[in-house]
Amino acid sequence: MEPLLILRAVLLIAVGYVIGGIPWGVIVARVSGGTDPRTIGSGRTGGANTMRAIGPRLALTAGILDLLKGTAAVLLARVLGAGVEVEVLAGLASIIGHSRSPFLGFGGGRGVAPAFGVLLAFQPLVAFAVIPVFAAVIAITRYSSLGSLTGSAFGGILFGIVIATQNLDPFLYVYAVGGAGLVWLFHWDNIGRLLRGQERKIGTPRPEE
Repeated sequence: MEPLLILRAVLLIAVGYVIGGIPWGVIVARVSGGTDPRTIGSGRTGGANTMRAIGPRLALTAGILDLLKGTAAVLLARVLGAGVEVEVLAGLASIIGHSRSPFLGFGGGRGVAPAFGVLLAFQPLVAFAVIPVFAAVIAITRYSSLGSLTGSAFGGILFGIVIATQNLDPFLYVYAVGGAGLVWLFHWDNIGRLLRGQERKIGTPRPEE
């Protein structure tokens, strides 16, 4: 690969990380005069905690903006003709940026929204197929984290099947595995609490509350 192409790839991946790091939950809370999600609950800036901080309507706005971070990282690489490899790596970088934001001292959310946004850019039908699985698990169990874990795993498996059956670029497997893998990695503490039966269900107050 030519040096300029390598430089472009590195820059696009770095831009993906920076885009992913934009803390929309915090920004929407500040603009609306709401509670900073970092000051309550889990201290995370992702969907569930943001909803607790600023309510469902504003949290939905922040969630859509978080989702678009992943989509934007992929589409920017695509528009510039950087190739599938860079699209995938930029998308993964946006998830990392969301969870390890340079604007929040390397804190953030758990990567679910931008991971969905990346999947939406690659395979919209697979992304939409994840929604009912995600929603059903949460509705049945009332565990937001379990819905995210199940949805990401289902999306990764289904995307892998689509890649194989439609003979898509094999490098997309990196996202099928890596996207779900990052979501699980950033839910590691939730996984521990789920296994111990200590994970808090939606609607259940924290002990200090």
